[in-house]
Amino acid sequence: MPLNQTKKYPELLDILSLSEKDRTESLKMIFKRDIEENPNLNFRNKKIYPIKGEEPNMQLLFTHLTTETEEGYTHPKRVFEKDRSQRLHWIRYFLEERKKENVEVFSVEERDQKKRQNITRTYLYDKEQKYVIVLEPQRNQRDYYLLTAYYLNKDYGEKSINKKLKYKLADVY
Repeated sequence: MPLNQTKKYPELLDILSLSEKDRTESLKMIFKRDIEENPNLNFRNKKIYPIKGEEPNMQLLFTHLTTETEEGYTHPKRVFEKDRSQRLHWIRYFLEERKKENVEVFSVEERDQKKRQNITRTYLYDKEQKYVIVLEPQRNQRDYYLLTAYYLNKDYGEKSINKKLKYKLADVY
């Protein structure tokens, strides 16, 4: 069994000692198993799809789940983010709602700067592990886009998610 294939929540993937090539290969195997090649990937009976963009959809999603935007550049670039990557196998676990305690599931309306409009997003927030998954309901409201997932390792992270919680909608969309 390849490295990391047997890891379960709340274990972290062993990737920090690997070369960049081996790390990427290990992460892609987890991504393919849990997301890309998982026909049953859904949340509350709504199918999960990758976000759409300039790159192939699954590559773009993989990038969002394993990297972060490096600040301070005119043209921001994405760089490897260890905390997101070490928790990649948690996404499926939370979408299947295997953990109930200390998990807040809520929707909130927020401003999307790129689209220049208000949109609804659904958050799965593990308060205990400080982990967040962000979904966006598709226009037809029958399915979701998986936007990203991340560990709250920034000073503003918990403050930001708690602010969203204050404005949560009555229903989960």
